Amino acid sequence: MRVKATQTLALAGVVLALATALSAFGAHALRPQLPPDRYWLWETAVRYQYWQGLGLLGVGVTRRTLEAPVLRAAAGLVFAGLLLFSGSLYALALHAPRVLGVLTPLGGAASIIGWLAFAWGTWRGRDLRSPL
Repeated sequence: MRVKATQTLALAGVVLALATALSAFGAHALRPQLPPDRYWLWETAVRYQYWQGLGLLGVGVTRRTLEAPVLRAAAGLVFAGLLLFSGSLYALALHAPRVLGVLTPLGGAASIIGWLAFAWGTWRGRDLRSPL
């Protein structure tokens, strides 16, 4: 399935809306209930979700002006990294089994590879605004 630039932008919007909702939920419902170390996990997950969501906005905008198949892969890797990294931290904050912590560095690695793919794609991509 080919994901269009507009779909990347829509996904970024959803990621950011969820980050906002999860941040508010954490501050108002979870903070009084969770020990400080668990609440810190929740806040870390939210913070990284915000950053990756903003990054996805950038990927979507870039995909509107550059043609590079690797940019589509970059968006997928960043999103997968976000799901694994923040998702595992959210779960751990809510007392999920510690074995889920193995997903956190995998998510970080996927995000790093995604951002490197983005860098490569922007370096090598063809400018869609250029007449040539």
